[in-house]
Amino acid sequence: METKDLILGKAKFEDWETMYKNVWSRTEAARYMQWQVTESEAAARERIRKTIEYQKNHDTYIVYEKRTGQAIGFAGVEQITPNIYQDASIALGPEYTGKGYGKQILQLLLGYCSNLGGKEFFYSTRAGNTASKALAISCGFSYQYSEHKIDLRNGNKYELEIYSKKL
Repeated sequence: METKDLILGKAKFEDWETMYKNVWSRTEAARYMQWQVTESEAAARERIRKTIEYQKNHDTYIVYEKRTGQAIGFAGVEQITPNIYQDASIALGPEYTGKGYGKQILQLLLGYCSNLGGKEFFYSTRAGNTASKALAISCGFSYQYSEHKIDLRNGNKYELEIYSKKL
């Protein structure tokens, strides 16, 4: 799948290095996510192995920048009930935010789900993630409700906002 500036594709082992450099080792990228920062190259190689295996049976992808060919993030969707989908995370390395890439990814995923017969798409973000909330609104999502959650990495409480859009 591709957009003007990006390609979403399945992970390859050699992606470990740019994913580690651009995303997985970056605390800024993990801040609002549920994953831990990867702290070594060896751990990044193991993580890419797990990613490759996981992606075999899931609609999740590595995000590649067309201009450089580098792996700069990940994104995906999952079906939650027939014809209803939700994001399965969208993450970009900090050097790749603010360029319109998030919007390109989300619009691509919406089109993908629509082509699968999707009727509605849910998007969730932490209340403090103003960029993610702005992305949802810019793509035509409407706020639905909030849930109180516990961050499993550190035990801190946070509010998860749920948005939806008819496809």
